[in-house]
Amino acid sequence: LLPPPRPSSISHPNKLDRNNKFIEGAMKYIVVTGGVVSGLGKGITISSTGRLLQSLPSNPVITCIKIDPYLNVDAGTMSPFEHGECYVLDDGCECDLDLGNYERFLGVTLTGEHNVTTGKVYRTVIGRERRGDYLGKTVQVVPHITDEIQKWIRKVAHMPVTKGGKVPDICLIEVGGTVGDIESMVFLEALRQLQFAEGPENFVLSFVSLVPVMGSEQKTKPTQHGAKTLRSLGLNPSIIFCRSTEPLEVDTRQKIAMFTHVDVRNVISVHDVTNIYHVPLLLENQGLLDVLTEALSLSTEPVAADIPNNRSMTRWKNMASEVDLLAAAEGDVVVRIALIGKYTGLSDSYLSVIKSLKHASIEVGRELKISWVDASSLVEQTVSEEGDGGHSGAERKNAWEMVRSAHGIIVPGGFGSRGVEGKVAALKYARTSSVPCLGVCLGFQSMVIEYCRNVLGMEGANSVEFEAETKHPVVIFMPEIDEDSMGGTMRLGSRDTSIGGGKWGQDGPSKGNEENTISYWLYDQQKKVAERHRHRYEVNPEMINKIESAGLHFTGRDAETYSRMEILELPRSVHPFYVGCQYHPEFKSRPLEPSPPFLGLLLASCGKLDNFLEVAKTSSVPSKKCRA
Repeated sequence: LLPPPRPSSISHPNKLDRNNKFIEGAMKYIVVTGGVVSGLGKGITISSTGRLLQSLPSNPVITCIKIDPYLNVDAGTMSPFEHGECYVLDDGCECDLDLGNYERFLGVTLTGEHNVTTGKVYRTVIGRERRGDYLGKTVQVVPHITDEIQKWIRKVAHMPVTKGGKVPDICLIEVGGTVGDIESMVFLEALRQLQFAEGPENFVLSFVSLVPVMGSEQKTKPTQHGAKTLRSLGLNPSIIFCRSTEPLEVDTRQKIAMFTHVDVRNVISVHDVTNIYHVPLLLENQGLLDVLTEALSLSTEPVAADIPNNRSMTRWKNMASEVDLLAAAEGDVVVRIALIGKYTGLSDSYLSVIKSLKHASIEVGRELKISWVDASSLVEQTVSEEGDGGHSGAERKNAWEMVRSAHGIIVPGGFGSRGVEGKVAALKYARTSSVPCLGVCLGFQSMVIEYCRNVLGMEGANSVEFEAETKHPVVIFMPEIDEDSMGGTMRLGSRDTSIGGGKWGQDGPSKGNEENTISYWLYDQQKKVAERHRHRYEVNPEMINKIESAGLHFTGRDAETYSRMEILELPRSVHPFYVGCQYHPEFKSRPLEPSPPFLGLLLASCGKLDNFLEVAKTSSVPSKKCRA
């Protein structure tokens, strides 16, 4: 007989009653691991599972934790080509893009502690060792690192993630990478201990695997071996999510069930669908909700008879179906947006931007087509310091054709000098040709650079990020930022922005002029909005009066000092939609609640902005209806 599992040396909230049964109401954990290859869609799978759980009549509060086994403390210093987009949370944490999936699907607000990395765990344990907290003990991976991981999970699982401040009922945990990676072993060991400590009624382990199709046959060996590896580590999956191009055949499902020791109804087909919003519906149709309800003894009773479940799947189903209808449409139903970027070789680098454009296109009833334009291909250039070898005349011609054929243009954020001149050239075209345009972060700063050069006549105007000794430093390094350290030293996280028109003083904007701004109406007549930031440079405050006197207005400023520029606009009498924002509005966009700046861009790009503004200005109640 095997010895009983070693009891965890740390306290936890899930207690046993007199009959050695776990008390009802304890935290429920659902862990998602992956095998065979990375990039199978664990993030979408866990987000879809959470969205499905939210539809229970009991209105459970769902939270999520992402475990990243890399040694980096966070994703802030990683190249987008290395790890995709760096997602920013309200508290300023720079984290994995999967946390963006969680927030978008579940409508929750997560913190930096919801992203656990090897770097964070080891830094915490080593810090305690240096303080002498372990009282002379030899600090080891087991038990000290594994105990710290369990402590971290339990603490974060109980942190409120919704406006009501309610403690979550169910915690979803995604383990990054693949089973068998040496980097993730310590986390899997911690989860092995956690499953015994929490009890079978509070812990479900699932496994996402690939079922490749060779010829016409669905192969199960990769899934069998992945589950075997997981069992060898003391973790027995009870649900198998099978990624494949086609729905699982009955024989395939039965074979996987037999060789992975799970019930056949717990083998879930996660095959390719027309859009990702169908994934929760796919899981629902295969009975996943019943499986989880039974395994975790989840309540299916309404919280109260007179309180409806505001997370039902009805609107979600309608949205998924509408996306399909738009995709099948042609002609006037298509809106084409040119994305002028630096990292266009990897679409995940702009994942939140893409999602925000998609959310807005659904709201305006248009099928979105994105033209990916490498900013550096828009201008002639030689080999740069970043290794770009320039582009041929044919490439430049093709790039400009994509820009000129677009209904709207977006210039997203980025770092480094490569591609900046191309962004400036595209912005000049958008401004002078009256093409709807949105600039975000570096795109916002590039709008200022372009305007100063070509309207104010400041030859060579630039950001000190790209030219330290520029004659006209219109974008400068923020004085409070650490110039030597890279990680976590930017102006990060949620900050309030005041919206107003006319003159600004020490007490904010002049009263009554906010109605002259586009942003005021897009943000449902709010005079103060909270958005997430990630930048080291800002528009030079000494240049503001000169720039505004030339016609480019800063209609949003930081709500603390009113001296930091946040939103710029050209008047609609001059341009249909030319808006920039220093913050990153894409991080707060949701499928059924699109980001206001992105909504404005899509409205203008398909000719609906005038009607939207007319309805908004004549209605006594803020309106988000924009399809008319």
